Amino acid sequence: MNTTDLQKQLYIQIETALKELDLPSKPETLYQPYRYALDGGGKRIRPILTMLSCGICEGDPKNALPSALAIEILHNFTLVHDDIMDSADTRRGKPSVFKKWDENIAILSGDVMFAGAMQQLSFYGEDESFSKNEFAALYDIFLKATVTVCEGQALDMEFVDRQDVQLSEYIEMISGKTAALLSGSLEMGAIAAHASDIQRKEMHDLGMELGIAFQIQDDLLDAIADPEKFGKRPGGDIFEGKKTYLTILALERANEEQKTHIQKTLLDESPTEESVEKVLDIIDSLNVIEDVAAELNKRYEKAKELLAHFPDSEYKQELENLLIFLQNRDH
Repeated sequence: MNTTDLQKQLYIQIETALKELDLPSKPETLYQPYRYALDGGGKRIRPILTMLSCGICEGDPKNALPSALAIEILHNFTLVHDDIMDSADTRRGKPSVFKKWDENIAILSGDVMFAGAMQQLSFYGEDESFSKNEFAALYDIFLKATVTVCEGQALDMEFVDRQDVQLSEYIEMISGKTAALLSGSLEMGAIAAHASDIQRKEMHDLGMELGIAFQIQDDLLDAIADPEKFGKRPGGDIFEGKKTYLTILALERANEEQKTHIQKTLLDESPTEESVEKVLDIIDSLNVIEDVAAELNKRYEKAKELLAHFPDSEYKQELENLLIFLQNRDH
């Protein structure tokens, strides 16, 4: 997807504001990792969504900037702690915070990042154009999104040792781990525009549909995408023993022999190419790929239907283009 002028403008505003954060110089072991995490790059999708949502709801996107920063700092805080839990040595091609410093420093810096994210929201308590209810709603959405992300991560960890994960549970997990911050980003942007309760709800629901569809699509692409474009060999999630929408649906449909093979392969610490290929063949034979593709397309279409309720604007067009791009992505 080509970067538009509007995207560039919003990205520059967000990057500038992040670099201008007035972080103390001491203690160095607290604030250097904080700055390092924020300077790690990324597409800034969540804060851009916050500002787009504000524009879509006929507000001034500049009023959404504190919310956008809060969401982006929160997102990076979760990455700092995720890398510790996953023992991930790198993040975006650079050493992860815990690898560059140590686990204790990463945990503490992540904690202060969370506090820093919340501090951004004080703008709405000090600006008289925002009501007490709007200020409270922003805090409530921010904290609920944080809790839901943590719940999603906890479920994901629990699923590792379970063989009976249901599709409904998997959707609950990705609703937290993947969709919660996207949903929160859009709803907070709506509040920054003084949007109605209905508009807020529609932005919330749009974010949930987008987040769930995006993760299901990742699961699907892991099985069918061109490995040179996707950056992983086919069945990469299966090699890693991850439970995905595809394997869970396949287990629900499989006969005993097929089910035994899928479960054995997922439990194997070093499955063979032949074993993984057989799982992919079983998935294909059970019409899982077609049905998963239909499910994610249904969710993208629902997101576009929700967006259609808003008046035309350059911000709406930008989000619509993003939804179309994501729906059609092949890596």
